[in-house]
Amino acid sequence: MLGVVLAALVALGAVVLWLGELGKARTVVLAAARALVQLAAVSLVIAAILKSGWLTALFVVLMFGVAVITSAHRIGVPGQLPPVAAAIASGVLPVLALVLGTGVVPWKPIAVVPIAGIVIGGTMTATSQAARRALDELRIRHGEYEAALALGFLPRPAALEIARPSAGQALIPALDQTRTVGLVTLPGAYVGMLLGGAGPVEAGVTQLLVLIGLLAAEAVAVLVTVQFVAAGLIAKH
Repeated sequence: MLGVVLAALVALGAVVLWLGELGKARTVVLAAARALVQLAAVSLVIAAILKSGWLTALFVVLMFGVAVITSAHRIGVPGQLPPVAAAIASGVLPVLALVLGTGVVPWKPIAVVPIAGIVIGGTMTATSQAARRALDELRIRHGEYEAALALGFLPRPAALEIARPSAGQALIPALDQTRTVGLVTLPGAYVGMLLGGAGPVEAGVTQLLVLIGLLAAEAVAVLVTVQFVAAGLIAKH
């Protein structure tokens, strides 16, 4: 029955994209198929990974590498991996260092992998959105950029004046999720802990840590990303 429901949901998404001319229907099918294969593969190896600290560290590095490549392709700059990696790392590293270094999240593979995955994934998305918005804004409003230069602005400050407001909108999903948690949504960490036998208070505190940590990581990454775009380190040629 689960397989039938999943197939129906994939078909619904594909048909909506096709009929609404919102994109290629096959993108939904390919994304679903990729998710199926990846989750199946992870399910097979995760038990072994969680038994070793070194394998856990390598797995986190792998997650980060995939996030960098995915973000660079989403932005449209596949050849500019170093600045994209730096932008994502600028948000991920301080948050993980704080929550792990203080012992709030224990140094156990079963705890490190999910928290690292959540923070890396959210920061990847925010970096991609911020860079895309900033680059699009600079392209669309190129005349305003040149006008700012004519008024005496240096290239980087002129680019920041145009790109910064739109890039900041990449934080809207994280802000909305944090503002409405418990009222509109019950995020996965909270529900997962409840299903695992944790009390409501413990689950709530854990989810709060995840949400605020994710918001902080994304804020730092967006700031660094827009600075890189303004400096021309992330640019479409």
